Amino acid sequence: MLIYEEQKQRLIAFEDELKDLKDALNLEEVKKQLSELETKQSEEGFWDDVENSKKVLKKISHLKDTVKGYDDLKNAYDDTLVLIEMADEEEDESLIDEVKLGVDKFVSDYESMRLSTLLSGEYDSNNAILTFHAGAGGTEAQDWNEMLVRMYTRWAERHGFSAKMLDYLDGDDAGLKSAVVLVEGVNAYGYLKGEMGVHRLVRVSPFDSSGRRHTSFASLEVMPEINDDVQVDINPEDLRVDTYRSSGAGGQHVNKTSSAIRITHIPTGIVVACQNERSQHQNRDQAMKMLKSKLLEIKEREHLDKIEDIKGVQKEIAWGSQIRSYVFMPYTLAKDHRTNFENGNINAVMDGDLDGFINAYLKAKSKGEV
Repeated sequence: MLIYEEQKQRLIAFEDELKDLKDALNLEEVKKQLSELETKQSEEGFWDDVENSKKVLKKISHLKDTVKGYDDLKNAYDDTLVLIEMADEEEDESLIDEVKLGVDKFVSDYESMRLSTLLSGEYDSNNAILTFHAGAGGTEAQDWNEMLVRMYTRWAERHGFSAKMLDYLDGDDAGLKSAVVLVEGVNAYGYLKGEMGVHRLVRVSPFDSSGRRHTSFASLEVMPEINDDVQVDINPEDLRVDTYRSSGAGGQHVNKTSSAIRITHIPTGIVVACQNERSQHQNRDQAMKMLKSKLLEIKEREHLDKIEDIKGVQKEIAWGSQIRSYVFMPYTLAKDHRTNFENGNINAVMDGDLDGFINAYLKAKSKGEV
């Protein structure tokens, strides 16, 4: 049957790509590393160093996921091909939908795994620290800022990542003036680094009794969380540490003791804060991680030799240089201005359906187009 032959040819077109993917993933080396780490795990005294054992277990889990991911993809290819040939031979039209779904899923899974091979940057595998700032416009912009926080939190949940609010400043009447969210998961930074920039909203404002259309902006900064094994030298004399109470309006965010921490790096004016950990010590540790990440990110962006060469904070990305627009009115469309990728289902996008935008950016980046 023609329909089965078309699906078969569509699938077979990926035969060479599947082999190339195996090479790109370097599966033989991955299996070798996995074997070595599992041997190390069984050595006497391995569990004595809790921090190191956690890192090894995390690495083992990541390597296992890589091997299983490819094996599952290859099995899906083989099983779907067998199903097509069987259905075609028996001229069984009842399997047409199942065959189409099988091929579609294989192509989607292949694209996702292939994109993971593009995440080869030094910090791509790290967790990501997302910092949100509302632009000018008062309540409207602050509400938009909170919508973005929710959107990226939903994206993280879709991928099995955790998203933890580290710091926030409530809006005057609604929304958030600023927020810092830690996204934890393998390759979180690699996937999210392209989301950095200004995000623009066009909608009829629920805060405008006249029902007029408003344009609002919010900026997103994305940094990798720097692991403890990365050395960043910071002079303690350059730091001012302040304690304060959590700023939440109620519920789980309220802390009746001054356990929240704000650290100012005096030479640059960089300020980081954390208020949602359980103790002042934990908040300080997390704030220091954020500061190290910020300083390292600026140092590498400016191609500096050392942290001390940083003279001051980089200015906020100018409003008007937005990377993406989200239009709710008079039509619905989310469009990335760098890759021209767009999605007309604005509700799905706001519910975390960002993979199309992220994948388009990574592909364009690999080709030097952005």
